[in-house]
Amino acid sequence: MELSVLLFLAVLMGLLLLLVKGRPSTRGYLPPGPHPLPFLGNLLQMHRGGLLKSFLRLREKYGDVFTVYLGQRPAVMLCGIEAIKEALVDQAEDFSGRGKIATVEPVLQGYGVVFANGDRWKALRRFSVATMRDFGMGKRSVEERIQEEAQCLVEELRKSKGALLNPIFLFHCITSNIICSIVFGKRFDYKDEEFLRLQDLFYQSFSLVSSLYGQLFELFSDFMKFFPGPHRQICKNAQEINAFVGCSVEKHRETLDPSAPRDLIDAYLLRMEKEKSNPHSEFNQKNLILNTFSLFFAGTETTSTTLRYGFLLMLKHPHVAERVHKEIEQVIGKHRPPALEDRVKMPYTDAVIHEIQRFADLLPLGLPHMVTKDTHFRGYIIPKDTEVFPILNSALRDPRYFEKPDAFNPDHFLDANGALKKNEAFIPFSLGKRICLGEGIAKAELFLFFTTILQNFSLASPVAPEDIDLTPQENGVGKLPQQYQIRFLPRQRG
Repeated sequence: MELSVLLFLAVLMGLLLLLVKGRPSTRGYLPPGPHPLPFLGNLLQMHRGGLLKSFLRLREKYGDVFTVYLGQRPAVMLCGIEAIKEALVDQAEDFSGRGKIATVEPVLQGYGVVFANGDRWKALRRFSVATMRDFGMGKRSVEERIQEEAQCLVEELRKSKGALLNPIFLFHCITSNIICSIVFGKRFDYKDEEFLRLQDLFYQSFSLVSSLYGQLFELFSDFMKFFPGPHRQICKNAQEINAFVGCSVEKHRETLDPSAPRDLIDAYLLRMEKEKSNPHSEFNQKNLILNTFSLFFAGTETTSTTLRYGFLLMLKHPHVAERVHKEIEQVIGKHRPPALEDRVKMPYTDAVIHEIQRFADLLPLGLPHMVTKDTHFRGYIIPKDTEVFPILNSALRDPRYFEKPDAFNPDHFLDANGALKKNEAFIPFSLGKRICLGEGIAKAELFLFFTTILQNFSLASPVAPEDIDLTPQENGVGKLPQQYQIRFLPRQRG
């Protein structure tokens, strides 16, 4: 028999053995899941509606903890608040690693506070938390910054004189300006071309990550990364954003005052100078730029998209908006700006904002975690460096905790007396050591921006409420609402 025929038969036999074997040597340790194919993993079990629908269907068969092969790499899925809390809170240290999102991994490469791991992550998180607190995150000054930005937005909306607007970039601008004030020590005008370009780059990138292509790339990044596609556009966008950050860093170097740092970049540059003799220091130029990139991406896109969902939901449910208007008039009135201290006196408005976050379900798959060592969990052993996805959607849409999980209903967060009630399944910011770094500032922004707009404007749409479509435009790693137009009609200040 010819050598070529023998080689062909050997390769064919190898493939057949792989098909039979399926899983790697961790089969006896990982939680159960569908049988993977070589290279393809569990592609054949993926629903055409996307990864989320696929994982929820697999949950019905395998339970709250199961394994899925994303291409060749295993990932453990956690569904339901009990499993998520048990992992991220009860075994917080073991599950504190950060997994990879394939579309942005070539950009971040494990740098920056959101996607770093180990000692790098610990150092950057300690620094970011302390510094953002110093520059307003944990003090009253952040409230003043948001109030100032909210009034700038009101003036901009008044200029529209009730004309139809697409709110995407205005909402990007206001949330981005809060991050800018902390990171750069300044805000930008809404018509600043460089600033608008920055918002467009963030929006484009988040849309691409959340697209069907982004989900497919998550499965086959090892192969697809060598070919043209939207993933390369994400890299180009990131390079342009990083160039913007780099220019800002150089401007700060020129005016740096060691005795009076003005913002996060100043504080970082001073820390770099202090540790310049330490060859193992994490305070270097690359981490500075990518840490800033991470804070912008996390602090701008998520809050602005939540606001977009919020006002779309107000158009869909005008009776809810009207009750918020009434509560604003009763507690705040028409002539002073909303303040954070008003929130405890406005349970209905607070419940509406909670329900907007729950219904929006902005990061339905959560950001991937990674176990930092071989980890015992519910009778299984998850090998070190295995990715773990806390499926936040499974908690936020759990019928055991929310009576009508697929409907928008602020009563989910109100008790029989109309007071705000807590719900342990409400985890839009995730849980544990990797909980969203900007949770506090995001909550403040949502309350102050939402109430300031509704204090000053009534909302109108060219589309009847019953015809407004709440189906997500994109539903991958992130979830984006349909684009819409809205009229902001000034309310009487009498």
